[in-house]
Parts: sequence; structure tokens; C-alpha cells
Amino acid sequence: MSTGTTFSFDALLPAEMAEKAELSGVRKAHLDLASSFTLSVLAGAFIALGAVFATTVVAGGAGTLPFGVVRLLAGTVFSLGLILVLVGGAELFTGNNLIVMAWASRRVTTGLLLRNWLVVYVGNFVGAIGTAVLVYLGGTHTFGSGAVGVAALATANAKTGLGFVQAVALGTLCNALVCLAVWLTLSARTVADKVLAIVPPIAAFVAAGFEHSVANMYFIPTGLFIKAGASEAFWTQVQRSPADYPNLTWERFVVGNLLPVTIGNIIGGAVLVGIVYWFVYLRGRQHTPA
Repeated sequence: MSTGTTFSFDALLPAEMAEKAELSGVRKAHLDLASSFTLSVLAGAFIALGAVFATTVVAGGAGTLPFGVVRLLAGTVFSLGLILVLVGGAELFTGNNLIVMAWASRRVTTGLLLRNWLVVYVGNFVGAIGTAVLVYLGGTHTFGSGAVGVAALATANAKTGLGFVQAVALGTLCNALVCLAVWLTLSARTVADKVLAIVPPIAAFVAAGFEHSVANMYFIPTGLFIKAGASEAFWTQVQRSPADYPNLTWERFVVGNLLPVTIGNIIGGAVLVGIVYWFVYLRGRQHTPA
């Protein structure tokens, strides 16, 4: 018996995606704090797992494959993190920048928007740095005759050596691509659709060297843990010393990287993607404030 409704396996079109993003933003903003925080811890851990995967690939390919090929491989496997977030279900600060679409339509208040961003950001940090602790305690930096540790140290040292403006710019470019990946998944009907939509933008931002605040909550603390606590045997094996990584300090992590990259992530995700798509597809449809 027909119900008069239709169903299609075709991907949603951008106007429908915008409405879906708006509804998703309302749901996320009204999620209870305990659930929001728990899911954000998971997201931080998921992104960290993608970073572990990428670091291992970089360690295996550095010096044997061309630079671009190594970066492409690292970016492709790093996509695991966002796949786990979007398919498995978790709350990621950078993706949640798209809640601004619901905010701009006045379906989410400024207070709810900022509360979500703060809770999710803190939860992401807990999940990412907690994973970094486990990875360090697991001694993965000694794997591959220390190659994994050297790759982790080099990545963290480079990130903490960025200038403030440069970090903002790289963070802006990064989250434009991350939020475009999230945006593309809104058109998906199946898990396979989501995965195929996620990989290219995420691989692109990693390969290009853009900066993701939540990923850096794993990458940089991991380097800091290795620098501070690795055994003398490790340093002897890799023929390096902690002094070879002068940029790698907690101050440089928080003030020199995390702060400007977060600012850039908000510009790239909330403004360049969220507000732009709201302007094109949702403006003029303001609702009563939530």
C-alpha cells in the first residue's frame, strides 16, 4: 500500500544538505552536557588514532619515497579519524563549527553555540592527550628502530615552530577542508558514500601541511612526552638528542600553535564554509530563537 511518500538513493542536493546541517546543529547544541562531553572525548581519541596511523606511515616512508607520496599516504590513512567520528558518532570541535548555520538562522542561541564549542573542545583535548599518553606508555616511539619516534618528534617540532599568522592561515585552510568533508557527508545515503566523501578533503589537508587543532592535541604532546621521557637508549639508537628539537615546549604548544590554529579553524569552518552555505541556501528563513 502506498503511503504517498517517496524515497530515493540519490545523493541529497546542496539545498537539502543545508537544511540537514541546520537541523544537525540544533540537535548538537541541545545535547545534554554529559553526552556531549563523552562523545567529544571519543572524537579526540578517534582523531588521535588517525594521527597514530599517519605517523607510522610517515616513519615507514620517509627517506624512501618522494615527499609528496609520503604526505599523500599519511593524509589518506589519517582520514580514519574523521571516518570514525562521522560514521561511529562523536562530537568534534572542528566539524561542530557548522553549528553556526543553525545559529545564523536563529535556531540556536549564541550561548548554546559557545557552550557546545567549549565543552566539545575540552572533551576533544582530553581524548586526544589521553591517547597520546597511552601511545607513549606503549613505547610506540621505539618501533621501527626508533623511526616512529623520530617522525613524531619531527612533526611536533615543526608544528611548534610556526609563526602566529602562519598558524592561523594554515588552520583556516585546514578546517575549510574538514568542514567541506563534513558538508559532503550530508549528501550521503550510505556508509560507503560517507567514507568516499571524507577521504579526499582530509587527505588534501594533511598532504598540504595544514593545521588541525584537535589533531595537534595528539601530535604535539606525543612529541613532548618523547622529548621529556625517552630513554638514553632511544636517543643513542636514533642518533639524536632532545636539544635537536628546540621548538618543542609546552608554551609553544599552547600559545604558539593551539591558540592560532584554533582561531584559524573557526575562521575556515564557521565562516568560510558554514556562513557561506547559510547565506546561499538558508538566509531569509530565520526562526524564533531556541
